[in-house]
Amino acid sequence: MNEYQLLVEAFNRTTYPLSGHGRRSIQVLKEAFQDVDENLDSDIYGSGQLIEDFQAEMAEFLGKESAVFFPSGTMAQQIALRIWCDRKGFKKVAYHPLCHLEIHEQDGLKELHHLEPVLLADKNRLIHLEDVLNMDKEVACLLLELPQREIGGQLPDYTELEAISAYCREQGILLHLDGARLFEVLPYYEKTAAEICALFDSVYVSFYKGIGGIAGAILAGSEDFTQESKIWKRRHGGDLISLYPYITAADYYFKQRVHKMGQYYEEAKELASFFNQSEAVSTLPVEPVSNMFHVHFELPKEKLMPILIAIYESTGIGFTQVLREIEGTTSCYYEASIGDRYAGVPKEKLREAFKQLDEKIREAQKVDKR
Repeated sequence: MNEYQLLVEAFNRTTYPLSGHGRRSIQVLKEAFQDVDENLDSDIYGSGQLIEDFQAEMAEFLGKESAVFFPSGTMAQQIALRIWCDRKGFKKVAYHPLCHLEIHEQDGLKELHHLEPVLLADKNRLIHLEDVLNMDKEVACLLLELPQREIGGQLPDYTELEAISAYCREQGILLHLDGARLFEVLPYYEKTAAEICALFDSVYVSFYKGIGGIAGAILAGSEDFTQESKIWKRRHGGDLISLYPYITAADYYFKQRVHKMGQYYEEAKELASFFNQSEAVSTLPVEPVSNMFHVHFELPKEKLMPILIAIYESTGIGFTQVLREIEGTTSCYYEASIGDRYAGVPKEKLREAFKQLDEKIREAQKVDKR
């Protein structure tokens, strides 16, 4: 068994994993259905009270005229950008170099819709107003991700977001929000979802990230936009005969957790402060702006893994089971995302785990210097 497998097994044995809401097991679905009327009719091919009520609820929450439930955000966002490009008569869309569409979707936007991405900003920083002012004027749509996951969940200042939105409207550039983690940034901005979404022409939100549902997404905007998105949803095969397991779980966990985002945010800041007090460890951002952030270790994976395994076994605290190398360095990192689990972690156990982390990293560094 290699070191990575040992890390995964040690993490799975821990009593107190720090991230997320819990295991993604069948229990997630069973809990969501525990109080559902067994005679409630399912949705059928995108119609029915169950799906229509949830879509209306989400449209109101997001401050948009209409909303459509999709089985995946990948489908929803490609469709949103295709609609805007068709309406503008341009094939170009602008977004961050580490946008999900660019690095995780096997070029779906290019291969399926023949759209041309325009990459804005350096991959290691946010898109700023200056980048938008200097971009190709024949861009049909600009996509902004809040928060920008691949660089630690960073966020622009709200005033800059307002300025970008105003400029796009002046220039006739459609603005789309990748709000996969929109709910999670509301406490930092101290804004409602509707206030933030008012800056955008269309918005996508996810129900399996901070909300912790099974799968599914909402695409929201004007009535004519969402009606057109339904046609594309059918073309993409997204109108399954029924989506009710996803919708029911999304609705249940949305109501359970959307009001907890402030709690998760404060807990993320607390956890990040523990990491930032440890030797050769830092977080990005230094102070999180949502419930997620990246944890960077100035050690290679092969030296950090036995340290983490020892901590897991002696304290029962689990930091992560996945470590990613940072290209061109001897460092590694992982993504932390706070959910329901963190509140149940005993503080004395947590402090002991961080005490050991600091001591063991210092010991490893001494060995390296010999």
